[in-house]
Amino acid sequence: MTDFLIDGTGEKATFLFAHGAGAGMESPFMKFFAAGLAARGFRVVRFEFPYMAARRVDGKKRPPDRAPKLMEAFRAAISQASNTRKLIIGGKSMGGRIASMLAAEEAGLCDGLLCLGYPFHPPGKPEKLRTDHLADIAAPTLIIQGERDPFGGRALVNGLDLPKNFQLHWAPDGNHDLSPRKASGHTAESNWNAAMDAIAAHFS
Repeated sequence: MTDFLIDGTGEKATFLFAHGAGAGMESPFMKFFAAGLAARGFRVVRFEFPYMAARRVDGKKRPPDRAPKLMEAFRAAISQASNTRKLIIGGKSMGGRIASMLAAEEAGLCDGLLCLGYPFHPPGKPEKLRTDHLADIAAPTLIIQGERDPFGGRALVNGLDLPKNFQLHWAPDGNHDLSPRKASGHTAESNWNAAMDAIAAHFS
């Protein structure tokens, strides 16, 4: 049985929110977005993949499990956390990628896909794109991406032929966590709030 953290009552939808590779469901990023989206009318359900849940128990750092195990865990979380509301699946970085793989594999699994900092490629390896499965996703999809994300910034992503049901929201000068440099005139909080406003509008 997966442990969940649930924020909001969710008159708009339930967002099943998976973490990235290096930080769990209680990271500052995850907490900020869970609270902010709950305030915007979503029921946000956070969960952890098995390797991260094990780290919480014994404190030992582990690399992420392989994709099939992560997908199995995400699918189990869907079956446990879904309810009668519209269901959006997604997450931060790796969590969003695993959700996208599930959405590509099974049409009708969810009503929407939300990726926060999608890892289009490994850092420094833009030739190794992780986009082949995106064409198989039928659900309305929103990707929130930092303009200078090392996993795929504006220059690279704007040149991709993404499906017509995909929409991008760019965080100005944003890194992989959407945070900008101080000199940019933007702040992490302003970028994060603008991203949540875009999410609320897209999935209204």
